[in-house]
Amino acid sequence: MNSSPQPVPETRLTVTNLTRGTVLATCLEVADSAPKRSKGLLGRKRLAAGEGLWIIPCESVHTFFMQFPIDLVYLDRKYRIKKLRSAVGPWRLSACLSAHSILELPAGTIHETQTEPGDTLEFSPAPLPGGNAGGASHSQ
Repeated sequence: MNSSPQPVPETRLTVTNLTRGTVLATCLEVADSAPKRSKGLLGRKRLAAGEGLWIIPCESVHTFFMQFPIDLVYLDRKYRIKKLRSAVGPWRLSACLSAHSILELPAGTIHETQTEPGDTLEFSPAPLPGGNAGGASHSQ
């Protein structure tokens, strides 16, 4: 009998813009603890299409030491978009004091999905890679 604890897989989510009928991410990571929020995307070389990070709670981010630009989507508690920032490069600060959380997405995602302030987003569990759902699909 194996009584050793099994590692808990990280939660991955799909994010859909209900207002536009578009998908912002199919493999969104959740940064909901202080260590995860502090690290953010630091140390990564890029975000692939469909990837992203949801920082919750959060109302401001910095891109110090980042190696690539990102799109920022600021959300209120009801997942309505309060503010958007496209292609934020390294060594920048960005904030929205009325936001409750922030999505960090690959640069170009906001434009490609026609996302606008006031749109409402929906979060749902992402299919597991290799699972019955066929895994997440990425479009370029």
